[in-house]
Amino acid sequence: MRQLMLACAALLFATVSAPSARAAQCLGIAPGTSARVAVGTTGRAMLIHVPHGYTGRAPLVLLLHGSTGTGAQMLAESRLAETADRHGFVVAAPDGGIAAGQGYVWNIPGVPTVTGKLPGPGDPNDVAYLAAAIDVLARQGCADRTRVYATGLSGGGRMTSWLGCVAADRFAAIAPVVGLRAGNPSAADPRFPDPATCKPARPMPVIAFAGAKDTTNPVQGGGAGYWQYPMRRAEARWADLNGCRESLAESIELRGYTNCRHGADMIAHIDPQAGHSWVADNEAMWQFFDKHHR
Repeated sequence: MRQLMLACAALLFATVSAPSARAAQCLGIAPGTSARVAVGTTGRAMLIHVPHGYTGRAPLVLLLHGSTGTGAQMLAESRLAETADRHGFVVAAPDGGIAAGQGYVWNIPGVPTVTGKLPGPGDPNDVAYLAAAIDVLARQGCADRTRVYATGLSGGGRMTSWLGCVAADRFAAIAPVVGLRAGNPSAADPRFPDPATCKPARPMPVIAFAGAKDTTNPVQGGGAGYWQYPMRRAEARWADLNGCRESLAESIELRGYTNCRHGADMIAHIDPQAGHSWVADNEAMWQFFDKHHR
């Protein structure tokens, strides 16, 4: 009898514990740690952070570095891994496809990088690479395809905006940081976005963060050739694309549009004292992401 009871207990333990042990693996990365892993057959790797308490397919946030930066630098600067550990999402921090300075820049077709050069046909396709990364993480059971989000700093914020324009079918929401755009500056008048360069396949929820004292990507517009039009025009264009019908009561730090199609609000947080840095409120960002599924 005692042997039978022990056997039953062992069977029960195996039934309960084995799935948990299998589920707690994402590309062999232990929960609560980060590792650099190859992405399928792309020939490129990225830094992945798996949160504490990970038990299986989780929301995924792509974290895109600023121009001439790296994914590792961005993960450290943003402290988004700490937010992921609190809320249970995976963070993927890749490197851009074009080497520049001590790091990389992102390939946004038709827009010069910080080096002043336009990406050419021989440069890596970063949209395709990031889409492949999502596919790999989903197939491996790491990520929930319906809960994929993107955020990024400066050039990574512009790349995040670009993903919203051209890969909306992949993302549930985006959060550009000091980098909100709604398409390339118009060749006819760079003070406005070119509507032909941003045609998302679905309404895209957007939460953006900026610093009022940013002189690199000024909220009032101007700056380098890749920037030009004011942030407000980007906000208004996203509101139009998302079919928003109401403006928020505006304050110094918060503005935007709501009552949009499929709940795809356009929210902008402006820090009046901040410049060109990671000005995002990570908790507010995650609360916004967490409301949206694709």
